[in-house]
Amino acid sequence: TAGTLTPGLGVLAHLERLETEVSRSRKHPEEQQSAQAAESALRTKIHRLRCLRDKLRAEVKQRQARVKASIVNVAPDGTVEISEQEVLERKQENVKAILQAYRFTGLSGKLTSRGVCVCISTAFEGNLLDSYFVDLVIQKPVQIHHHSVPVFIPLEEIAAKYLQTDIQHFLFSLCEYLNAYSGRKYQADRLQSDFAAFLTEPLQRNSLCNLLSFTYKVDPRSQSFPFCARLLYKDLTVTLPTDVTVTYQGMEALSTSWEEQRASHEILFCTKPLHQVFSSFAKKGEKLGMSLVS
Repeated sequence: TAGTLTPGLGVLAHLERLETEVSRSRKHPEEQQSAQAAESALRTKIHRLRCLRDKLRAEVKQRQARVKASIVNVAPDGTVEISEQEVLERKQENVKAILQAYRFTGLSGKLTSRGVCVCISTAFEGNLLDSYFVDLVIQKPVQIHHHSVPVFIPLEEIAAKYLQTDIQHFLFSLCEYLNAYSGRKYQADRLQSDFAAFLTEPLQRNSLCNLLSFTYKVDPRSQSFPFCARLLYKDLTVTLPTDVTVTYQGMEALSTSWEEQRASHEILFCTKPLHQVFSSFAKKGEKLGMSLVS
């Protein structure tokens, strides 16, 4: 009847359908190759991930072994106590890292058999100035073996604050003091060497160069009475004075113009390096001389 197949015909149709599928698969070898390539790539990726997993497991085991080896004992509260030798080694590595990171900022050094010898190079306005060294013994407690820091720099005070707890802070603080001292000394030296003609008396200064006194004229050729300046640097880590006093010799009561000039000098000394102030005086004198000639 219509719509029914005999069992024999059904088997033949099934075989025919299978042959058709086989024929189609033979007609598309590219698809098979693509599938094989994808399968191969997945197998390679799985193998690589397994290798990475094994490597990470090995590293974890090694770190755990190092931690166990560094533990002397465990305190009752569960905190881990690190061996003293490891603490010292970590401090030494910390100092080494600081020197490497800040070698372009004036800090340099080298490891020694006792610890590390640090060199602090000072500078002001791009001019390289004096260098100082501090030889540190990395032990417990950290000690300063030798140094070339001037006696008037508060090295012991800085060390008491930071050396045992934060070597980086200790070095940076010491750098601040040394750079500021070198900067103040540089300004005073420049005043004496380059602008001696402006001084009516020798410059007076203390060893720290944080107290300067001098008498000067704005124009060396002038017959007017000189100004007297007193510069005080209360903060030893700065290169500009914190207190400035300028007076005028020879007159008890100043005219308005002289008072304005005196006040402007105080502002200049507070805001500019000493040699720059006198350089501006020199330029004004040159302009005045040129105008008189013309």
